[in-house]
Amino acid sequence: MTHRRSVLAGALGAAALTAFGPATAAGAAGRKGPLILVGGALADDNTDVYGEIVRRAGGPRARIGVLTAASVPPSQDPDAGTPDASNSEANGTFYRDLLLSHGAGDAVWIPVDLDNVAAADDPAVAALAAGCTGFFFGGGDQFRYVTTLLHGDAHTDTLVMAAIRRRHACGAVVAGSSAGAQIQQGADMVTGGESYNALRDGSHPGYFDDPDASGYWPAGGFGLLTSGLIDTHFSAYARLGRAVTLAATTGHDRVYGLDPDTALLVTDPGGADERGRVLGTGGVNILDLRDGIRWSHLTARFDYRPRTWHEHAPAGLRDLRPAGPAAIEGGDDVLGDDVATALALRLAGSAARTVTGYSRQTGPRFAVTLAKGRGYAAYTADGTTAVAFRGLGVRITQA
Repeated sequence: MTHRRSVLAGALGAAALTAFGPATAAGAAGRKGPLILVGGALADDNTDVYGEIVRRAGGPRARIGVLTAASVPPSQDPDAGTPDASNSEANGTFYRDLLLSHGAGDAVWIPVDLDNVAAADDPAVAALAAGCTGFFFGGGDQFRYVTTLLHGDAHTDTLVMAAIRRRHACGAVVAGSSAGAQIQQGADMVTGGESYNALRDGSHPGYFDDPDASGYWPAGGFGLLTSGLIDTHFSAYARLGRAVTLAATTGHDRVYGLDPDTALLVTDPGGADERGRVLGTGGVNILDLRDGIRWSHLTARFDYRPRTWHEHAPAGLRDLRPAGPAAIEGGDDVLGDDVATALALRLAGSAARTVTGYSRQTGPRFAVTLAKGRGYAAYTADGTTAVAFRGLGVRITQA
């Protein structure tokens, strides 16, 4: 603890110099800062995403606060103090160094974790956060952010979270990966579970020790994004069923499913001109549950307007009118990792109108039918391969 106090004391002097940096200027027009929500597994060399975080924070003038309370603390990490360590403090150092390597003028770990919950209400730590021009929340378990940066059942801000919220209101960028993205949403934040279990058992309020149990926290996360639910690792971890179940259970009509190494940049969040842009190597999946289920898979440089539910394709992509085949097989593991999105893209690249895949689990067995209908379109760069689509119908039933 002595070491952490000395690091903090050294940082506070510089914080005062940047307290009225780029974030204040950005907020002069009355808009909150942007959000950069990453689906997890962000590659160290993803300059599209890291570069945007650093640029929005002020580039060489940036001072980015790194929060890693979603990680296990050093006291729970058997490798603490070794090169194999993966805990809040080690991860804070990792992200700090990574942001510096991408051009940030400065980055500093905000020392709040499960070993130091009281630090979230320490005025000195709050002052450290108040001096930042942007924030990056690391991955792990999003519920740890609830227990460290918010006050329990009251769901009120700690001093550190209040400082972050004030900076965001003045224009500071808030970015997060995996759990660090999940925590930015409003009510009914997912707390765990897998697609098959969610479809079979439903989604239930609470935080459960069983990682397969589909749970959600009704009070939600920080509430910085309110236009839809958030789910991460969407395609890689086959979260279509989990996301649909949670949205239907809680009455939400939109889900942002973020793929790994991919981000949704949200400007003017909650404002009249809120819009999103896709960054990175994968897709942002938007589930529209207003009338049935419509699935859009948008890739790099797509723009999206949540108020109108419209997307705009980037230059270089055009509508795809595939020539064949006229039928494709759906397979017997549609709820498996990476399967559903790959199947949807195969359908988009074919002349087939529908395809049905089945779960490998049989107690019960589920069928997922994807269908091209009204409002559907696919996009291509080479005229034959589908890279994105919009408005694909989804129907999930017991087989």
